[in-house]
Amino acid sequence: MMKMKQLVVLAALLCVCDGVTFGQLCSGNVGNSKRTTDSWGSGSYGASRGNRLHQGLDIVCNDGSVVYAPLDVTLDRKVIVYNNPAKAAIDQGIQLSSGNLCFKLFYVRPDRTTGTVRKGERLGVMLPMQSVYPGITSHVHVQMCDKSDPTPYF
Repeated sequence: MMKMKQLVVLAALLCVCDGVTFGQLCSGNVGNSKRTTDSWGSGSYGASRGNRLHQGLDIVCNDGSVVYAPLDVTLDRKVIVYNNPAKAAIDQGIQLSSGNLCFKLFYVRPDRTTGTVRKGERLGVMLPMQSVYPGITSHVHVQMCDKSDPTPYF
């Protein structure tokens, strides 16, 4: 158990030491406010999702809002979030990389899926989350490719 705690602390220190902080992700949310708890659950990393844990961090973003590059990034590929016809309205995202970081943004219709985008430039548009999850706090789901906690980057 102690060894695991040491690894977690080391991982957190590495994240802090690399000096990477995500910039504004969504128009209308300058401070990258996180989704708290609503009738659909909590947007925190590790929150319960029934028999599984939430593997990302939800950043508040209104449906139809512009989504920005939080860092200088390379657009790696389009992401299919659910592959479920009932959730087709929000079944898009994008995988991005920057230096040693790899992360995905879910519920975003990307303007393009290749090339590079500078921090603060438009990546795409927030999809209509309310059409699939009425009453949820609409958000962009940020998930690290290795499924580690993205919270220290915000």
